This record gives sequence, structure tokens and C-alpha cells, in this order.
Amino acid sequence: MHKYFLFIIILGLFCSCKEEAIQPKPKAFLALNYEDAKYDLIDLECPYQFKKNSEAEILPSKSNRKCWLNISYPKQKATLFITYNQIEDNLNELLKDAQKLPLQHSVKADEIEANLFENSTTNTYGTFYEVKGDAASQAQFYATDSIKHFLTGSIYFDARPNYDSILPAAEYIKKDIRKIMETLEWEN
Repeated sequence: MHKYFLFIIILGLFCSCKEEAIQPKPKAFLALNYEDAKYDLIDLECPYQFKKNSEAEILPSKSNRKCWLNISYPKQKATLFITYNQIEDNLNELLKDAQKLPLQHSVKADEIEANLFENSTTNTYGTFYEVKGDAASQAQFYATDSIKHFLTGSIYFDARPNYDSILPAAEYIKKDIRKIMETLEWEN
């Protein structure tokens, strides 16, 4: 009797120790951590100035338009494209274009969140757009004094949009964009 009982236990152990079907594991994403940014005031020969991340590099825009520039983030493999326009009875047109640009990413975006910005001390007003999902641009903004100056910016990564993998870099650069908006000053 004991032999049968022992046989049933051993048989049960062998039957319960099946190997799982081997499936490929998904690729893991890197844990990207960045140091706290240090900001320097940039003073270009333009009617605006702001503080930018000291790790970022200012490059001239390929458009050769005065006061358009690119802020390159080599570690994040991204570029913030800055455009500047003088307001010449075209504020409504500039606002429509700036507000329409984030909507072009709505096909791939899961969500587009707009945050209004106002700094009455520097007479700066605008909107910061956070784009969530696999869109080409993760953040965009515009800022204006509503009288003479209009500035826009869009961040693009040098990689195929994959929201999960670029999220740490996008969050890092979004802080820089907020700093640009907060420290933006216009020439009188």
C-alpha cells in the first residue's frame, strides 16, 4: 500500500513539472536619468532673450530667417526648433497657425494637453502643448507679447516616435521649454 502511495506522489511530481512554452521576451527600454539642468541666459541679436539649458547647443536654423534657431540636445538626440515672427497686423493668423500645429499630430497622439501661460511682468502670454503618444513632436509652444513679437517652438527627436522609449528625454526637454517660456523677455 505504501508503495502505491509513494508511486502516485512521485508520478504527480513528474507530471506537474512541465516546462513552460518558451516565448520571446519583449525588449526592455533603457532607464534614462538626466542630471538637473543648469540654465544660462542667451542673448542673441534678436528682439527676445531667454534662459536655455547649458547642456543644449544653439545652432542656426537652416531656413536662414533672422532669429530662427535650433536648440540641439545631443544626449537626448532631439532638437527644439524656434521660430520668431514680428506681428504686423497678423496676430490672429499667427495664433491660428500656432494652435493648428499641435492638432496635426492628433492622428498619432493619444492626448494633447494645452496649458495656458501668462507672465504679466514680462508681458508674455502663450500656450504650452504636451503631446502624449507616438506623435512626431512631444511638445510645442507659442509665446507672444500680443503687440510686436511672436515666438513658437517644437521638439522633434532623431528617432522613430515610440512614446515609451523617448518619454524620459521628452519630460526632460519639456522642463526646458517651460523654463524658456518663464524666462522669455522681449526687447522694447
